[in-house]
Amino acid sequence: MTKQRANWSPYDNNGGTCVAIAGADYCVIASDTRMSTGYNILTRDYSKIIQLADKSVMASSGFQADVRALQKVLSARHLLYQHQHNKQMSCPAMAQLLSNTLYYKRFFPYYAFNVLGGLDSEGKGCVFTYDAVGSYERVGYSAQGSGATLITPFLDNQLKSPSPLLLPARDAITPLGETEAIDLLKTCFASATERDIYTGDRLEIVVLNGSGIRREYMELRKD
Repeated sequence: MTKQRANWSPYDNNGGTCVAIAGADYCVIASDTRMSTGYNILTRDYSKIIQLADKSVMASSGFQADVRALQKVLSARHLLYQHQHNKQMSCPAMAQLLSNTLYYKRFFPYYAFNVLGGLDSEGKGCVFTYDAVGSYERVGYSAQGSGATLITPFLDNQLKSPSPLLLPARDAITPLGETEAIDLLKTCFASATERDIYTGDRLEIVVLNGSGIRREYMELRKD
């Protein structure tokens, strides 16, 4: 008789999709609000987006317990930075902090797949995309999470960024205007929701530009 033992994992995948697009003077970050485990929906109204600084917003999919722990660490580190330097952290600085924080835990990683978006010191939109252990890159657009494999090819088709091998280097920003980028994100999620059971319920869109930050919402299918 073979011995049976229960397999236990410290991780879970709560699904969900996060997308960000950077423009000449704006950044748009969007995520759905469904949180699942297996075939069960735990809640239909869970925000995956957090504002880390005045000009930095992070969206995270993966294991939401690890995401919450990561958010707490970043918030504490940013508070220390504010006390020491008497200013808010810039988006590229926050990107480096997030990379360092993830890499520090590389032997027992945060099971979180992050997209960081915001405005740089010149007021240009910037998007940074990550793996679970802190490797990151500045890009014009990115998708993470359960619907990323559906959305990324569509964004590649619509917004293909210049090759990073080109000399002289070109800015990784998309040519779309802010309203066009928001409409494109709505199309992405409406499409992905039809095929991905872990993406749905409601779309939360955060827009950063020179005049500040605002949120928009759109209903997605509930099944």
